[in-house]
Amino acid sequence: MQKIRTFLKNNKGATAIEYGLIAALIAVAAIAAMSGLGGSLSGTFNKVGTKLNNSVT
Repeated sequence: MQKIRTFLKNNKGATAIEYGLIAALIAVAAIAAMSGLGGSLSGTFNKVGTKLNNSVT
């Protein structure tokens, strides 16, 4: 009976799951931000490249 009580009082597993969920949420937010920024950055580099090519010729 004592082992069951200590098992129910142990919160280490729940804490680990919570930290895992927080890490997953941060990863999803970072991926979303990077993909949005990547598209914008790609457009900027294309504009600069086009202007450089036009100025050379």
